Amino acid sequence: MSVTKPPCLLESDPDEDQDEVTEAVCLESDLREGQMMEVEVGGHTVLLTRTEGKYSALENQCTHYGAPLSKGVISGTKVRCPWHGSCFNTHTGDVEEFPGIDSLPCHKVKIENKKVYVSINKKTIRQGKRIKHMGGAEPGNAHTVLLIGGGATSLSCAETLRQENYSGRIIMVSRDYLLPYDKTRLSKVMNVQSESILLRGMEFYQKYDIEVWLKIEAKSLDTEAKTVTFDNGTVQSYDQLLVSTGCRAKVLDVPGMSLKNVLMLETPEDARQIHAVCEGSRIVLVGTSFVGMEVASYMLNKASDITVIGSSELPYHNTLGKEIGKITLMMLVDNGVKFHMNEFVTEIRGENGTLKDIVLKSGTVIPADVLIVGIGVNPNSELLRETGIKMDQKRFVVVDKYMRTSVPNVFSGGDVCTFPLTMAQNQQVNIGHWQMAQAHGRVAALNMLGKRTELKSVPYYWTVLLGKTIRYAGFGEGYTEVIIKGKVEDRKFLGLYIKDEKVVAAVSLNYDPAVSAVAERLLSGRVITKMEALSDDLSWLKLP
Repeated sequence: MSVTKPPCLLESDPDEDQDEVTEAVCLESDLREGQMMEVEVGGHTVLLTRTEGKYSALENQCTHYGAPLSKGVISGTKVRCPWHGSCFNTHTGDVEEFPGIDSLPCHKVKIENKKVYVSINKKTIRQGKRIKHMGGAEPGNAHTVLLIGGGATSLSCAETLRQENYSGRIIMVSRDYLLPYDKTRLSKVMNVQSESILLRGMEFYQKYDIEVWLKIEAKSLDTEAKTVTFDNGTVQSYDQLLVSTGCRAKVLDVPGMSLKNVLMLETPEDARQIHAVCEGSRIVLVGTSFVGMEVASYMLNKASDITVIGSSELPYHNTLGKEIGKITLMMLVDNGVKFHMNEFVTEIRGENGTLKDIVLKSGTVIPADVLIVGIGVNPNSELLRETGIKMDQKRFVVVDKYMRTSVPNVFSGGDVCTFPLTMAQNQQVNIGHWQMAQAHGRVAALNMLGKRTELKSVPYYWTVLLGKTIRYAGFGEGYTEVIIKGKVEDRKFLGLYIKDEKVVAAVSLNYDPAVSAVAERLLSGRVITKMEALSDDLSWLKLP
C-alpha cells in the first residue's frame, strides 16, 4: 500500500560528508508495516518502505523505463512496477522479476527520536540503477554453457549464471550482427538507432567473461557427443546447452510476396526501412496483432493513408476479446485508419517489380505503396530436428517447468518453446512475451547449476496506441466473461477475465496500478473470485 508523502521535516544530519545528504523524511509512525511512500532527500525522490519491521530506502524510478515505483504495488518484501510489472526486493533493491534487468540503488536509513532519516550518496543517485554482483570465469575451468540465440533468454541465462558465481565458460552465439537488444521497441519507435536499444554494451560481456559470437548460425546438434556445428565450420562442445532461437515471421502464401515494398518487421533494419518508405505513402497492414496495431498507431501523421486487413471480427479478438478489440479499432478509426475485417489477402499485385495494390477475398482492391505483413510466427527449431528432442505438432520445443527439454543437459526458452504455465494448472503454452522469455533464461540457468527452480512467473504484456499504454497480465485463454471496471468508451477501464468463477487475467487502460495488483495476486496463488471482481470495493487493487 502506498501512502501520501508527508511534508519534509527539513532536518539534516550534522555528520554528513561532502558526497552524502541526510534528511529526516517522516515520523516513524507515518509509515505502517507493508506500506511505502515517496519522500524527498536533497531534491531527489526516494522510495521509503517498511516491510518485515524494517525501513528501507530505494531509488524510486524503475530501472526498466523509469516508472515511479511509489505508484506501484507492495507485497511482502517486494515492490512491483505499475507500468510493466518489474519487481524489486524492498530490503536489497535487487530485481526479482523482469522486464527490468538492473537493480535499484539502496540508501541508508536510521531512526532517531521517532524520526526516519534517509541518507543519499550524490554519486550513487546519479547512476539510478545498479548491476547485481556478478562473478567471472576462472582459468582452467573447462565447463562450458553454450547459448544458441542472441535474445533476451540467452542474456538472462548468462547474467544469472554469473550472478550465481558460475565460473566456467559461457558462449552466446547469434546469427544477428547485434548484441541482445530490446525488441519491444521496434514497433513503437521505428526510426530507432540500433545502439540505443542494446540491453548491454560489449564492455559488459567482456567484464563478466561472456563470450559473444555474432553473425554465426548453428547448423547441427549432436546431443550424444554434446557438440554444435556452426556455419563457419566451428564445432563447439558443451556441458549444458540452451536453445533460444526465437521465431520468424510467417509469410503470406499468395503471389506477389517478393515485390518491392512488401515488408515484415523483425529487426531494427526492418523498422528503419518501414519508417523511411512509409513517409507520405499509402500503407496496408495485414494482421491485427499487438505489433500490427502499434505500427498503425506509429504511422499516424506519417503515412498518407493507412489500411488494416484482419482475419477476425476485431483486433485482438482472440486474445483480449470484443470489448478491448472494439475500443482499439475505434481509437484508430477516429484517427483516419481504415479497417477491412473478416478478410484475407488473395493476391499482391505489382508493376515493374514494385507493389501496386492488394486484392482481398471479397474482390476489394486496395491501392498501396507499402505492404507490411504481420500474421504470426513460426519457430526457429530446425536445429533440433532429428535430435530426439521432443517438439509439438507446430514444431515448438517442449520443455518442463525447469526449462529442460526431453534430452539431458539441453534446455530451451523464449518464443521457440512451449512450457507449463503454473497459474494455468501447468497447461503447456507458447507465450511470446518479452518478460516471459527473460524469466525462462533465469530459470534455465538456476537449474543448470542444480538449484532446482520452477518457472512461476505470471505473463505480463503491454502495448502502446496513440501514446496510451494498454497493460495485460495473466492467461485468459478460454475465458467466459469480462467484467469491466470504469468505462471502455472513456478510455479509462480495467477488464477482469473470468474462467471457472475466478479471475485469470486483467487488461487496463489508464487504470494503474490495477494490472500489477492482479499480477501479484495471481503470482501469490490467492484466487480472485468472480464475486470479488464484481464488487464495488476495489481496495484490493491498491488504487491511488
